[in-house]
Amino acid sequence: MKKPPLIFPKMRLPFILLLVCFAAWGVAANMTDPLVKVFSQIFTMSSFQSALVQFSYYGAYFCLAIPAAFINKRYSYKTGVLTGLGLAIIGAFLFYPASQSLTYGYFLTALFILAGGLSILETSASPYVISMGPSENATKRLNFAQSFNPIGTNIGVFLAASLILPNLNPATAQERIDMSVTQLTTIQTAELNAVMTPYVGMALLLLLIWLAIAITKAPSIHLTKIHPKINLSTTFTNLFKNVHYKYGVIAQFFNMAAQTCVWTFTIRYVMNALSTDTDNAGTYLQYSMITFLLSRFAMTWLMGFIKPTILLVLSTIVAASLSIYMMYNPTIYGVWALVAISACMSLMFPTIYGIALQGLKKDTQFGAAGLVMAMLGGALIPMVQGLLIDQYGVAFSYIIPAICFIAVTCYALFDLNTIRTDQI
Repeated sequence: MKKPPLIFPKMRLPFILLLVCFAAWGVAANMTDPLVKVFSQIFTMSSFQSALVQFSYYGAYFCLAIPAAFINKRYSYKTGVLTGLGLAIIGAFLFYPASQSLTYGYFLTALFILAGGLSILETSASPYVISMGPSENATKRLNFAQSFNPIGTNIGVFLAASLILPNLNPATAQERIDMSVTQLTTIQTAELNAVMTPYVGMALLLLLIWLAIAITKAPSIHLTKIHPKINLSTTFTNLFKNVHYKYGVIAQFFNMAAQTCVWTFTIRYVMNALSTDTDNAGTYLQYSMITFLLSRFAMTWLMGFIKPTILLVLSTIVAASLSIYMMYNPTIYGVWALVAISACMSLMFPTIYGIALQGLKKDTQFGAAGLVMAMLGGALIPMVQGLLIDQYGVAFSYIIPAICFIAVTCYALFDLNTIRTDQI
């Protein structure tokens, strides 16, 4: 029997442009992770206060997902993609005035707008990818598209490591307190300009992507045709009663919580374990991103032979075990265990996303929004981990991602034991 094509033939160019989008928001997301450490140093804050970076970023994902669903439902996925890119461009450009203000709150505002755009983009792009080919291989297609996200994450970490982290002044918190206002302002200006530069550059890149997508025509036969009338009550009732979908949203919450916790405090963990500086610690975050990238392509290939949910079970169990190991071994071995967790995380987001959307049909747009809103886990849980770091140290704090991985394991086991005959 002939295998179904991964992509409908006339959708190849739009699909390629979406791959670029997946890479682009990977750049944004992983330039953000080091900002927790960066802002804690620049503005002399606690781990809990600096974790507000992730709260702003993933909180925006939560707030803008439903509006994105309305756009997709009323117009089209392409309109949603363009709207998301446009808002992200505005947010990225706002890093320039934020850098001139020397105010933490302005950066959080710019980051919120940027992430809001990416929320709309992701809510639109992922189901758009699912619609671009046969339903039989939708999860594999989404995993392949998501494989380009870690290409962006590696670029994002590289930009942070080469343009932001080296430009941080080594002055300690106490030394900054003892400085005159003029001295401190001079140092903070230079540091915040370093933060601003890659974000403004990314805004220009996103603008080029926006123009390319806007002028590219996609065959209407494959675009989701949506009737303008929206029955929200029926849609939300259907989604709430769908246990498989509902548990998928919960699993995605804990998955994003785990992923954000692991990467947000990687630099802090490595600095503590190896008694090294920020620059050297950032190298291990880069190793994690490379591992994530290579593993995602490997996992997509394995899905041709092994059911995605089985891979999800195995990956989450290994990730939880590695998290517990590194808690008790804050040495070079714990650091490599931390890097290895990224291999396990590589398939989690798109796999949960794909299997949770199975069978939603006309409710897919709002179902996708719910799964993006679940990224709120990346906003809330890192602050819990930040509190644990302030109280008990960074190594112990990795009990948080361990618990989150176990929660995802439960969903994967639930899916394996659920008989499903519906398709996307």
